[in-house]
Amino acid sequence: MPPVLLLWLAVCLTGIWAVDKGNFKTCDQSAFCKRQRALKPGESPYRALLETLELTNTRLTLQLINDNNKVRLLLELYRLQGNITRVKINELKPLKPRYEVPDVLIREPPTEGAGGGDENGVVLSLGSESQRVIVSAQPFRLDIMEGRDVLMSLNSRGLLAFEHLRMRKDTFSYKVTSTVASVWNNIKRVFSSALSLPPSSLDHYIFLLHVCCQTAKEEEEKVEDGMWEETFKSHTDSKPNGPSAVSLDFSLPGVEHVYGIPEHADTLRLKTTDNGDPYRLYNLDVFQYELYNPMALYGAIPVMLAHNSQRTTGIFWLNAAETWVDISSNTAGKTVFGKMLDYVQGSSETPQTDVRWISESGIIDVFIMLGPTPKDVFSQYASLTGTQSFPPLASLGYHQCRWNYNDQEDVQMVDAGFDEHDIPYDFIWLDIEHTDGKRYFTWDPHKFATPKEMLKGLMDKKRKMVAIVDPHIKVDGNYKIHNEIRSRGFYIKNKDGGDYEGWCWPGSAGYPDFTRADMRAWWASMFAYDQYEGSMENLYTWNDMNEPSVFNGPEVTMHKDAVHGAWEHRDLHNIYGFYVQMATAEGQIQRSGGTERPFVLTRAAFAGSQRYGAVWTGDNAAEWDHLKISIPMCLSLGLVGISFCGADVGGFFKSPSSELLVRWYQTGAYQPFFRAHAHLDTPRREPWLFGPENTALIREAVRQRYTLLPYWYQQFYLAYRTGQPVMRWLWFETVPLKLLNSAAGRDLLVHPVTEEGARGVTAYLPGKEEVWFDVHTFQKHNGISTILLHCTIPVFQRGGSIIPRKLRVRRSSSCMEHDPYTLYVALNPQRTAEGELYIDDGHTFNYEKKEFIHRRLSFASNILSSVNIAPDAQFTTRSWIERIIILGTSKPSKVMLKTVGECLSQFEFDASMSMLTLRKPGMNAGADWTVTLQ
Repeated sequence: MPPVLLLWLAVCLTGIWAVDKGNFKTCDQSAFCKRQRALKPGESPYRALLETLELTNTRLTLQLINDNNKVRLLLELYRLQGNITRVKINELKPLKPRYEVPDVLIREPPTEGAGGGDENGVVLSLGSESQRVIVSAQPFRLDIMEGRDVLMSLNSRGLLAFEHLRMRKDTFSYKVTSTVASVWNNIKRVFSSALSLPPSSLDHYIFLLHVCCQTAKEEEEKVEDGMWEETFKSHTDSKPNGPSAVSLDFSLPGVEHVYGIPEHADTLRLKTTDNGDPYRLYNLDVFQYELYNPMALYGAIPVMLAHNSQRTTGIFWLNAAETWVDISSNTAGKTVFGKMLDYVQGSSETPQTDVRWISESGIIDVFIMLGPTPKDVFSQYASLTGTQSFPPLASLGYHQCRWNYNDQEDVQMVDAGFDEHDIPYDFIWLDIEHTDGKRYFTWDPHKFATPKEMLKGLMDKKRKMVAIVDPHIKVDGNYKIHNEIRSRGFYIKNKDGGDYEGWCWPGSAGYPDFTRADMRAWWASMFAYDQYEGSMENLYTWNDMNEPSVFNGPEVTMHKDAVHGAWEHRDLHNIYGFYVQMATAEGQIQRSGGTERPFVLTRAAFAGSQRYGAVWTGDNAAEWDHLKISIPMCLSLGLVGISFCGADVGGFFKSPSSELLVRWYQTGAYQPFFRAHAHLDTPRREPWLFGPENTALIREAVRQRYTLLPYWYQQFYLAYRTGQPVMRWLWFETVPLKLLNSAAGRDLLVHPVTEEGARGVTAYLPGKEEVWFDVHTFQKHNGISTILLHCTIPVFQRGGSIIPRKLRVRRSSSCMEHDPYTLYVALNPQRTAEGELYIDDGHTFNYEKKEFIHRRLSFASNILSSVNIAPDAQFTTRSWIERIIILGTSKPSKVMLKTVGECLSQFEFDASMSMLTLRKPGMNAGADWTVTLQ
């Protein structure tokens, strides 16, 4: 085994489990970030040349000039449908094309009309009389207004910077010619003013000549500060295109809270960065990440949301290069007492948050989403990059994983253990050790000699498997995948034109160029059953290490001067993992002839990754703080479109205590992606290995997940249709920002227990006019209240909602397909409630052909009804309504069911809980019916 890989594995397996921050750059160690951050506000050299303005019905173009170097830029401004404004800035005449991110937008965004102007600036209407953009000429500035209020300003702090492409200046010939030219220009400039004065002596001219030469020397030295070559640790980045960074600042008046730009192991509300590093967006393989730190992690989603009680807006910075985001606030330095004093004294100071984006290369291409509500922003972003893919129902169940299950017998024993202990699950996972020597698309010939037999055994129980397929390919002349990629020229190239190689799990590895459409098409074809030997229709895929991870590379990733056709890796680094997941998902679709939905888990992600599957939060640890941080990490991903998120239950590194493991299962059961995973060097931790009491608690958490699968599935359908997140923080529905509560959809509020030794939690219930029902005890609580609870995991159903469940929990979700539903009807103070029921086959794309059931459930005036809200859809189900539980009602004298026109005699009323239970009403889940309480 190569010595570099041995060293890396030694660190992995010693138990020294902590990130080495010295392996990753700070802003001061990143030349372009340091250079851009050194710019001072209020000194913008950019001026708008209003005489160059061209205005059509859908687009404004305008040239900007940098008065320091006379380089011109082209500004394009588009008013897009749906209350979105797009701003693009590029060089007017670049030395060569600059990278513009492809494939992320689902289409070219449709535009709508805008117009207006005068000699001092330009005023454009934005689709309504009250909204407009004001373009100021000197210094250049954009203000987006609504009425008299400024919603957002661009370059208001004067921090726009656009490093133009230029010829390299450190060659001998260039130095001679450029120095002579610079000296001569300086001579002309200095002497033109000096010769108007009587010279005192020859020394005067000698001094002037010295000044000219010194000025030329200083100009030459300015371009040598990390612009053309940069070294970090032992790695040198050659930077053949020189400096190419771009940056732009945004001011948000009236805003104190901003969110998004995942992935970071930090609080949901982003912090100011004045006294530390900016937030970094650069996909990296970070070994047990540090918490509450702005350092980069595995994903980079350049989307930020700003929220206050009046409005929600969003900024989508479409750039795939390394990016840093600075945040400052004029209220950040105030203490709580200071803010209270402002309130008491009636201070009229308006809060403001300033944000600055800095990217290493590419262009400025930014989408400003003007809301005004959170739902509007989610819809606007979805119109640009698409919605969360609609996953197979089984993927919303429980997943059992570790690095690694040893062999087929081990898989069979674990599978049997779930049956023995009556714990449902849907997927068992295999990590890298299942392959033949880390050659992906293969099986270890000794440990997994008959993979189809293993898969068939799982299929007989209606269960499935996920096997890992990473994007680093073992360099081995006897390996079919490697030979095919090399012969087709599909590997990424190094700066000298050869195939780029780095160290990863197989040792020496090549890295396919997934930015190429032909490479992605070939990769997809490798998932065909006749190509991926041993695979079957119940085998799905996990893409790990796709940042990409390169153990011996700079910052454990690929050299930035590696080459993808016409582009450097630096231009597109953050989109590499996006392309890997795209190609893998397409492979799963193609293998079924386009009928079956894929399931692909990725670690690296970018804007648009939601279209291709699930994301998890990477290499966490078995620590209470890592359990706690999983909540804001997934909430943050949900805010930027990626709803299918989860964290490794129990923690990947280290060994959890029994208490921590149980609490993590109870939390994970209410997160969208529910998978337990563990490191190779940790003790086994299947759910039944921690004693009968803890097994029972874990079993109950998993079973709660399975009873709610109809609700989870409906929420994912809603996310697919609208872009709304499945897991959301309270401000999505209400204004107050309180505690650690999160919501699964709109109607379930969850407050996980994340403190060691806790026997109760304090939960905040929002909504002045709301009531909430404890799903375990059915006790009613009023909104705008904080309550102390003593239970396993506090979960509340919102009054005014109807949630379908399946209470007959079986070994897997597929086994429950035809089981009956129980409807939980929680009445609000107006004694009304509503909900939905969505049913399809759970695994194909036939829902796109209108093969589904979608019904509205509503309760009003003592009548509960089910109405078809998709009359053009056709689907049949064998499932029926087994039970109806109505919370917050009074006792009826009788209950009438319209479908059969008879009284229901099987009902019970609990006066202490105001709970009515109707047993076996018997109607088909896809039928029209009404139940009347009299």
